[in-house]
Amino acid sequence: MDWQTTTDVVPASIVSDARALTMAGRAPATGAWREGDPVGERRFVNIGDVPLESGQTLPGARIAYEQWGTLSPRGDNAILVLHALTGDSHVIGSARPGHPSSGWWPGVVGPGLPIDTDRYFVVAPNVLGGCQGSTGPASLAPDGVEWGARLPFLTIRDQVRAQLAFAERLGIERFAAVVGGSMGAMHVLEWAIMAPEAVERIAVLAAPSATTADQMALNSVQLEAIRSDPGFRGGDYYDAPDGEGPTRGLSLARRMAMLNYRTAAELNARFERSWQSGLDPLGGGGRFAVESYLDFHGNKFTRRFDANSYLVLTEAMNSHDVGRGRGSVAAALGEVTAASLVLGIDSDRYFSLEGQVEVAAALRHSVHGSDPVVLHSEYGHDAFLIEHAAVGAALRTLLAA
Repeated sequence: MDWQTTTDVVPASIVSDARALTMAGRAPATGAWREGDPVGERRFVNIGDVPLESGQTLPGARIAYEQWGTLSPRGDNAILVLHALTGDSHVIGSARPGHPSSGWWPGVVGPGLPIDTDRYFVVAPNVLGGCQGSTGPASLAPDGVEWGARLPFLTIRDQVRAQLAFAERLGIERFAAVVGGSMGAMHVLEWAIMAPEAVERIAVLAAPSATTADQMALNSVQLEAIRSDPGFRGGDYYDAPDGEGPTRGLSLARRMAMLNYRTAAELNARFERSWQSGLDPLGGGGRFAVESYLDFHGNKFTRRFDANSYLVLTEAMNSHDVGRGRGSVAAALGEVTAASLVLGIDSDRYFSLEGQVEVAAALRHSVHGSDPVVLHSEYGHDAFLIEHAAVGAALRTLLAA
């Protein structure tokens, strides 16, 4: 879920970038896209009121999205790409006004690539509850004030219900494939169960059938880091008089999350016990390189994300359980009719391979049999965002089915 996977960052460049962030001044209270900001490549669709599992209704919702390619006259070449926790609709493309970072899947989506935009009409929405144009905590509620902590609790199924309304507004009745990784893969599974008639193929990358207690425990520490920041102000920080938001808490949550997304082997090999300056950390005057690496990514994250959205989306992930109210996980997945690809990562310490094994065993129409495609990688959970060749090969097999 570390959608900015800087595999080529070395300690010296981290120092340079960290200094640049410092020179840029204090981080804003939120890194959310706000009304009046440059639109960039975004498009917007109003989907109306969204009924929620809680019994509440989210009124007047909007979905921001990006698209590539051309929808065929028969409407049979659409692919829906769903992002992970800290991603958004900017799947490909450079950083530019309105898009603080470059696209997160440049080796997988594009002309001639596995998800070929010369062949397919590719659509990528920002998830409901997100912070890059879709209705979320930083959006204005009907009273003209940001939703903040007042935004109703959202589940993965609520977000898919919003995506279904979004597809209806676009006039897409059936997707050739629905593809996603991590949180996005949770949405993929719900698409296949909630709207089987609308899905021909699914790709479930690095996600379980249900969030486990261990995963929720890891998430809970990150949530507490945000809520305990004095700048959080109960979620009402958008117009704080001092301009301070919960940036320290959000940065700390990001640092903790990155330890879930990568592996001990990678960090040890990359940084060893090196430090960032001429001062030895053992003397109290310097910093170890791995500390600076985490600091840099935590601080950078606060400039493109919103703390309230981080809470909303993480809690939605905690709600994930395809078996809830459906008898069991096996019963729910056994009803999936779409051709399926399940991909797991052998070094993933966040959503372990065991979860993908369970999913693959329960799906009846897997292109790889009853076992998942296993990606061997040193990068851990983030491998689905980094190992473009291996992930792309698996997607090509699915799309040929």
